[in-house]
Amino acid sequence: MSDWLIALIPALPLAAALWIGLAILFGQADGEAYERHTRRIALSAGTGSLAATLALIAARLAGALPDQVMLGVWLSSGRYQVNLNFITDPPALALLAVTTLGCLLVTRFAVNYMHRETGFHRFFMILSLFTAAMVVLVMSGNAVLTFIGWEVAGFCSYLLISFFQDRPAAASNATRVFITNRAGDAGFLLGIALSFHWLGGADWITINAGATGLSSEQAAVLAGCFLLAAVAKSAQVPLAPWLARAMEGPTPSSALFYGMVMVHAGVYLILRLQPLFEQSPTIMVIMAIIGAATALYGFLAGLTQTDIKSSLIFSTSGQVGLMFLACGLGFWRLALIYLCCHAIFRGYQFLSAPSILRQLGGERTRPVSNALAQRSGIYTAALQRFWLDDMADRIVVRPVQRLASRLSRFDTRIVDRATGLPAPAVNALSSVAQWEEHHLGVRQMLERAPGAIDQEPGLAGRATDTKLRS
Repeated sequence: MSDWLIALIPALPLAAALWIGLAILFGQADGEAYERHTRRIALSAGTGSLAATLALIAARLAGALPDQVMLGVWLSSGRYQVNLNFITDPPALALLAVTTLGCLLVTRFAVNYMHRETGFHRFFMILSLFTAAMVVLVMSGNAVLTFIGWEVAGFCSYLLISFFQDRPAAASNATRVFITNRAGDAGFLLGIALSFHWLGGADWITINAGATGLSSEQAAVLAGCFLLAAVAKSAQVPLAPWLARAMEGPTPSSALFYGMVMVHAGVYLILRLQPLFEQSPTIMVIMAIIGAATALYGFLAGLTQTDIKSSLIFSTSGQVGLMFLACGLGFWRLALIYLCCHAIFRGYQFLSAPSILRQLGGERTRPVSNALAQRSGIYTAALQRFWLDDMADRIVVRPVQRLASRLSRFDTRIVDRATGLPAPAVNALSSVAQWEEHHLGVRQMLERAPGAIDQEPGLAGRATDTKLRS
């Protein structure tokens, strides 16, 4: 029975996302008339997922549910395999309850908030997909399945930050957020690879049990890889600025992603790997320093904000920093309780923000405190968000742009000549596209006489022919 319940929790929102997506693809989900169907699909899936979660918790309290449930083997290659296993211990069930409840509440809130909004159906499709991804992230019993949920949730974040497609800032910020999180993904992937190499598997139980047999250097490297992933996902210093950029999306998605659920994924990853981190005191110290620095960053930068969403997001960054600090100091249970309470409270604040703005009626926000205003250096640094964005531009963005430019020149001057390809008809064509043109006969078309023009069938061809004759 527990196997079916576990499979049902992510399957319902995933099926809802597919249903709504197919309706959009075939032109059924269009306009206000179909909003009732879309919301029923999303709400029914969210309600069913929450009901299955509560049933799992009841089974756990009754003693009928083990810490881990194995559904089978997903991939197998030589001595390595990836299992379809799910964790149902108290921390996982606590986070699962927060996730499914939060997703359902935000879905219900968005029904009215997004009413008659362009992209209404697209929003609920992405929201349902995000729910499925976060459930997989929380419940997965191994790093590979967790990484899949991790990536899909990040992709949904990108889609919702750029939800308002008429805003250039939304697309720019979404791309910046997406690229920043790839740094954490690199650490996650390296951690998975090292887990297979050193420990023979990527199950969380295997990693935690095998951590005691690792040398201090190996434990530090492995823990450092997963810490990098957690720092990027939970927007910790020095990768903290992406969180403020993510506020371009609709308020319901901001509440769910960056107030209640996804911003805490990094903390949950650290909590899941508690025995591994305890084998490396150096990484624990680094974690505590990062958490303390982020808490200070969020507190000071938040004091200089003049809009409610920015103030809330910097407060969130600071509070998550305190969770990292608690984990670094060894207060693991405190961090878990703090996470659950903060997720619920911060989600409520984000969802009530539009009502607060309406009640203010255009009144001015509170001024900066005198203690900060009288210290011009600290105030300027906080107002500039401690120049972390500028540092990222110098350290990451500009070097990558220069590398891409040099690779493009190398591709044009060396690779094209080495393969004997003709000059592309359009400068934007890649070398692969040119190679395809060569083999599809486009080269012969380009080598024709200048006056030879292919006749396009239909109206376009006749219009072209008429213009040429005239």
